[in-house]
Amino acid sequence: MEKLTKKILFTLLAITLAGCSSSEPELDKVPDKSAQALFVDARESLDNGLYQKAIQILSAIDSRFPYGPISHQVQLDLIYAYYKVGDAAQGIALTDRFLRLNPENPNIDYVYYMRALINLSTEENLFQDLAGIDRSDRDPTASHDAFNDFKRILTKYPESKYAADARKRMISIKSRLAKYEISVAKFYFKREAYASAANRGRYVVEYFSPSPEVEQALEMMVQCYDKLGLIDMKKNTLQVLAANYPNNSLVR
Repeated sequence: MEKLTKKILFTLLAITLAGCSSSEPELDKVPDKSAQALFVDARESLDNGLYQKAIQILSAIDSRFPYGPISHQVQLDLIYAYYKVGDAAQGIALTDRFLRLNPENPNIDYVYYMRALINLSTEENLFQDLAGIDRSDRDPTASHDAFNDFKRILTKYPESKYAADARKRMISIKSRLAKYEISVAKFYFKREAYASAANRGRYVVEYFSPSPEVEQALEMMVQCYDKLGLIDMKKNTLQVLAANYPNNSLVR
């Protein structure tokens, strides 16, 4: 029954997404207007959720008036529009260009914030989440990049209006990265590469505390040291496990 429910849900989502895609209006060629007039049109499109149309207009402004007084704002809006349509490649390329050419721009914290969000968006998969698929074994490069940008906001722009959200998202990313390390440790353990598995566990303890995965990391270290015959290291790790997780089955 559960599988049937998921199948029905996938079908409904596919129909819904297809309907949304087909309802997008066909976009005419961008008219020959002033930069300000086109910008008004672009903002109207953004406000109405017509992100592809906004991208077309904003790209035209950026091309026709690259050094105009609103050029920076046009690029910032383009970054946002690319994020909304899920075009990570274009979004990242534009943020990188903006950061390279405008390092002193007063909105630089926003650009770092958007680059982090775009990186995070590449890790999201609606269908996998609905199906309850654990994908903690995925390549965490995008998560690392997002984490670094959020951290940059907190360290370089602590008064930024994006700082609070950046801090919250870092906590979530920390758990994601820790889960990846645990997944790799389990992979090594199954293949009897106990030293490598223990090192992964220690990495989680050292760099991702506090996080829910630390307990699993300590358990992995205990089991690996036991397999390796490293009695003192097993004993020390058990003491740490007992001090922090007294109800863990390994220390009862």
